[in-house]
Parts: sequence; structure tokens; C-alpha cells
Amino acid sequence: MRDRFLWIGCIVYAVLLTWLGAIKYDAHRNLVDFGIFSQTAASAFGCFCNPIEGSHWAFHFSPVLYAAGLAVTLVRSPLTLVALQAIAGALVAPPVYALVRRARDARTARLAAVVAWLYPPLAGLVFGDFHENGFAPAAVVWTLYAFESGSLAGTIAGAIATLSIKEDQAVFLAIAGALGAWKFRGTKRGIVAGAIAVASGVIFVAYFTLIQPHAAAAVSLPWQPLRFYAWSGDDARALLATLPARLGFMLLAFGPLLFLPFRTPAMWLAAAPLAEVLFSRMSTTYTMGTHYAGAWIGYVLFAFALALERIAPARLRAVLLGCIALCVVELAVADPLHPRLNLRPVAARDVELDAFLQTLPYGVSLATQEEAYTHLASGDPLARLLPESPSQETRACFVLLDFDFPESARLQEYGSGFARLVADHRYVPIARMGGIALYRRIGPCN
Repeated sequence: MRDRFLWIGCIVYAVLLTWLGAIKYDAHRNLVDFGIFSQTAASAFGCFCNPIEGSHWAFHFSPVLYAAGLAVTLVRSPLTLVALQAIAGALVAPPVYALVRRARDARTARLAAVVAWLYPPLAGLVFGDFHENGFAPAAVVWTLYAFESGSLAGTIAGAIATLSIKEDQAVFLAIAGALGAWKFRGTKRGIVAGAIAVASGVIFVAYFTLIQPHAAAAVSLPWQPLRFYAWSGDDARALLATLPARLGFMLLAFGPLLFLPFRTPAMWLAAAPLAEVLFSRMSTTYTMGTHYAGAWIGYVLFAFALALERIAPARLRAVLLGCIALCVVELAVADPLHPRLNLRPVAARDVELDAFLQTLPYGVSLATQEEAYTHLASGDPLARLLPESPSQETRACFVLLDFDFPESARLQEYGSGFARLVADHRYVPIARMGGIALYRRIGPCN
């Protein structure tokens, strides 16, 4: 991995995606998750919480966010998280390069790295709101590469990193470890694989029997990810209608790779991560550009790199050039970055909102819509979203509405409900700037 091309490419990728993320942030195009993770990372060495979830442990097992919290402590900027995710995306390519380089020349390995950088699902994941899943593809590919190359210490380090990302990776690594233990039984590699399988199982069980129930004691709702798999009769009857979308997901995921991962047994490692997204009753999990792709990308790209070894050297460069061309085509016609929506120049309303946010009191609860919440979150632990339903009553001390962002989902969902609270004199306006209005609660607030 001493090829300058590889590391210059990583730097270019990370800088480019950070720059695009900054444009998106300045244009107030981040969604709820960005605010949630900003507050969680900022409080990593305190409550590890945010006003929407409460303790993040109640939702996910994600020690990796302590590393993100350290970075945010050292560089206090909301773009720190954007840069971390961009770096993680860039680092997917080196192990793909190294796997190919074992049996092929440097030029071929470079083309494989370019495929990884251009792979649309990875670009959509990295460009999306910061999420712990953004670290998964790099952690997984590095772990599998270390095991494949015989580096047991690297395998253990990679497994620890992978297990710290999210509880579902414990399931995936338990399966991968069990398969590795069987295939390499009687060897040191088999012992390490078996130990990883056992450790993954222990972490999974410990999270759901000890950590999550304790953290969720104050939360009345069931574990939230279960909503994706709470199939009803209506969901089952609608399955046929959603089949084209699920097949379209497979085409977008594997078309740019010419379906090569299916040519190697390593694709079995991706079976469980893909099942996690495909068996959901909600399309969010199999929609490109969301963080759910982080669950399976690493396993698929590992299988892709191994599949390249099965192609005749005379055809390999043409195949890789074809993959690159298909990646470019997909980015052009089905770009998961959604550039027309997310990449626009900073408008007067963006500047006005940011200026208004600077005047707000710190340390008091304030409910608002996505555009303001994502810009308040990294610096204000009490900033929160408006409720989703107009039947719920927000009890925040302050409420900020910005009617210059009429497409805001929370403004549309809660606008009528809040209007009733104003009519009932539970909130009164105290400041206004253009389309921005700030209200204060009359009476007790929290």
C-alpha cells in the first residue's frame, strides 16, 4: 500500500466529500440524524445523550461515538463529523486495492480502488447525515483484509473497531467468525475467527440484556429499530407492490459491480447485512443515500475484490473500466447525493437564520424544525425538534419557527398544532426577523 496514487486518492476523496458536506450544511439541508449525532458526540464524555432519544445507549451500541466525541472536543465545529465520515469513506479503497494487488499489477489495483471511491452506495452513505454506520464499510473491509492476509493482530483490531460501531455488526461478525472458524479449523486463523464469533455473541447478548434495558428504563417506547420488522397483514399484502423497489435496490447496489460479488463464496458474508435491509417493511432501509447501506457495503466490496481474482488478467482491466463507467452512469442518472436538492448556493434565508440563531439564549430548552435544529445541536444540548404529531404538546421553553423554509417536514406536521397553542396563549411571540418567529412558553416548561 505504498502507492502514492492510493493515498493521494484518499485525500482527494475525503476533501471533496467534506467540501460537499460543508455546502450541504451551509444550505441547511441536513436532516434529523445530523442533529441527534451532533448532540450525542458532543456529550460523549457526559450523558451520551440527546433530547430526542435520551441516552443513545437505549437505541444503539455505538462506542465508536466516543472517538467522534474526542474529535469534536478537539475541533469544535459541526463539520468535524462531516470530515470524519468523509475520511472513513476514503479509507474503504486501500484494503480493496491491497486485495487486488496480491495477484495483479499496481495499475489494476488502482482501477479497483477507483471503483470503490466511485461506488454510488458508498458516496451516498458518506454524503448523507453523519451516522455511526458511516464507519462500518471501512472497518469491515479492513478487518476482512487483515484476516485474508493472515494478520491476526490486524484482524483482532479491526474486529474491535467493527464491533464498536453498532449492535447489528455483532451479528454479522458472529456469522463471519463462525464461517472462518469452520473453514480454517485447526489453525491460528480459525482460533481467532472463533474467538471473534464468541466475542460478537457476548456483546450482542450483553447489549440487549444489560445495557439497552437499563438505558431505556425511562423510555416508554419499544426498541425503535423493531418498527422496520413489525410486519402486519397489510404489509405482507403490499409486498408485491414493493418488489420492484427491492429489485431496483439490488440493481443499483450490484449493477456498478457487474454482479461480480456473486461469483465468490465470500458473498455469503454479505447475506445477513443485505437481509437486514431487504426484509424491512419500510423502504427507507433499501433506499440509496441512507445510512443503512453502511451495514452491507463493506462485505460486498470485500467479495468484489476477491471476485476479481477469478477473472482472466487479459479481461480484468476492461471489466474494471466497465465498472467505473457504470458507477459514473449511476451517479449521473440515480445519484444518491441528490445534488439538485442538497447542493445549492447559500441563500439570503440561510444567512438570516444563522444570524438569528446566534441571538438565542443558551442552556434553555428550545424546540424547532430541522433547518435550525441541525445548526443548534452541536453547541446546544437542549435544542430539540418540534413533535411529529400536532396532537402532542411541546413543553419547550422556547419555540422557533422559520416560515422561509415552508418545505420543512416538522413545520408542516406541527404548524397547525402549534398555532392552537398560540391561540390558547400557551406561547407568546417575543421576537421576529422576516419569516423567523421566536415564541416563549407561558408557565412551566422543560
